[in-house]
Amino acid sequence: MEDTLQGILLRMRLFFLLAVSGSTAAAGELPAGFVYLDEMIPDIVLEIRYYSEDNFTGRRVKGYEQPAGILTEQAAVALQHVAMELERFGLGLKIFDAYRPQRAVDDFVQWAKDPGEQDMKSRYYPNVDKGNLIKEGYIAERSGHSRGSTVDLTLVTLGPEGPRDLDMGTSWDYFGPESWPDSSRVTPLQRAHRLLLRLLMEKHGFEPLQQEWWHFTLRDEPFPDRYFDFTVR
Repeated sequence: MEDTLQGILLRMRLFFLLAVSGSTAAAGELPAGFVYLDEMIPDIVLEIRYYSEDNFTGRRVKGYEQPAGILTEQAAVALQHVAMELERFGLGLKIFDAYRPQRAVDDFVQWAKDPGEQDMKSRYYPNVDKGNLIKEGYIAERSGHSRGSTVDLTLVTLGPEGPRDLDMGTSWDYFGPESWPDSSRVTPLQRAHRLLLRLLMEKHGFEPLQQEWWHFTLRDEPFPDRYFDFTVR
């Protein structure tokens, strides 16, 4: 009887340990329906700027623990088709941002309300007063990126010397009318590059944003009303 009881207790302890271990492992995985872009598109270039200091805040943004590109599976598959078309012409995709935690969006709002931290003004918002970034719509309390099917990206050439960005006329996340896809303030060649990106993205199910040449959202996104907050890692 004693051996049987000890056996039962041992099995219960092992079950508890396995359960804890399993839940810990699950906590490090992506939520159901999300994938890593570099696992879906091996040649994709990831330059996740909010993980670095090269963004309009001048520092790493809250919620970015790794420079990973994450999207919903549906958006990633659609992007995979875009990459496959580009590959035939020696071109590829570079990702600046994909899924964005809500805490990162909150961080943007708090940053915008602070009159300090303007080291990156000349690069990202030279002609806009920081105090007007929210009022003029450049920063908002909600972002489609947090729904998981919005991506910021550009086109790159692929070759032995490494990927090189196509000239789009402005940098990513530049706050100003020059970033509008059809802006007449950039050259015809730069507008042509923007048009190529937009046509391919629209062909495979993405909708462009009127004010940003780099911003696209999957037309039939799977979580249209849900804003996620898991960290990027």
